[in-house]
Amino acid sequence: MATQTQIGSGQITGTVLFYSKPEPLSVDLHKTLGVKSVPGPFKFAKEGHAVPLTVTEFGVSALCGPIIFVGDEKIPLAVMGLNPGQNMFLTEEGLFEPGVYVPAYIRRYPFVFANDSSAGQMILCIDRAAEFIVEGGEMPFFDAEGKPTEYTQNCINFCNDYEVERQRTQNFVQLLKDLDLFETKTATFTPTNPDGTAGEPQTIAEYFGVSDAKLAALPTDKLVELRDNGALAQIYAHLVSLGGWDRLIALAMARPQPPVAANA
Repeated sequence: MATQTQIGSGQITGTVLFYSKPEPLSVDLHKTLGVKSVPGPFKFAKEGHAVPLTVTEFGVSALCGPIIFVGDEKIPLAVMGLNPGQNMFLTEEGLFEPGVYVPAYIRRYPFVFANDSSAGQMILCIDRAAEFIVEGGEMPFFDAEGKPTEYTQNCINFCNDYEVERQRTQNFVQLLKDLDLFETKTATFTPTNPDGTAGEPQTIAEYFGVSDAKLAALPTDKLVELRDNGALAQIYAHLVSLGGWDRLIALAMARPQPPVAANA
């Protein structure tokens, strides 16, 4: 998820989910630009079947679907679909279904911080490809004096808060690694044959999750430590969320296409 900046060219190199043309926000490049209101503001997230999540979002996100960990870095993701490129919680109009929690990662779009490795600092960027960024937008990025507007400053504050939560999430994941609590988990689906018998189980996804057995085997003092620092509540939220695979399967079964491996 890391992104590096090339400030001189105004371009960003790297891969970040949803951001196809990120540029460092600059009064020289973007003084006349702003954001316009659109009826479907989340259309950009239609291909986000698994979206990064911060640890403080676990509790509310667990009510909507599975929270899993992926990759060597064990990045936590909110699973929003079974098939790559299909967010099952997003309508064709670009709105989330009522009651679905929208992760902060999505809500901060089109803004994002990128690492400027040469300067050792974070640079605020926008996705210039966002359809709602236009000339003369009703929510401009800069005022007549070239200073960030209240809208832009609020977005900067949101991104700053997100970075704080992202660091807190990394610390949480490192704690789970240090305690060796992760294991490989598999989500499966057993279809029903035409004659009513159970078919062959199908693998929906493979991912990392907290091991119930390893958690139960922790010494009492470690469990108390996890309870007191708030990590235990987040672990339980993750474990409870895994029941959300059944919800996703039910949603998929109600649609024309059957569920296939997510490869999250």
